[in-house]
Amino acid sequence: MASAGTLTRADLAEALHNSVGLSRADSSKLVEQILAHMCGALAKGDNVKISGFGTFVLRDKGERVGRNPKTGIEVPIAPRRVLTFRASQMMRDRIVEAD
Repeated sequence: MASAGTLTRADLAEALHNSVGLSRADSSKLVEQILAHMCGALAKGDNVKISGFGTFVLRDKGERVGRNPKTGIEVPIAPRRVLTFRASQMMRDRIVEAD
């Protein structure tokens, strides 16, 4: 694992290599294929649900008025699509147990 507390693609590929026994190149390709498939589904507007892990959900946010904190001038914020993640109950339980 990375020392900064961040899990990277390389970490996932290495874990796959160690646990399944695929070559490092094949492990890296598999991780990239999975992430590309997830990105493609999200780009099409589909949600991505991984059982026992969580759900990546696309939300459409409407236009709203924001305020510049320096000047106080109101500025319209354009509508946009955002990606949110909701952890499954199983994942939440694991996180609580790890504390």
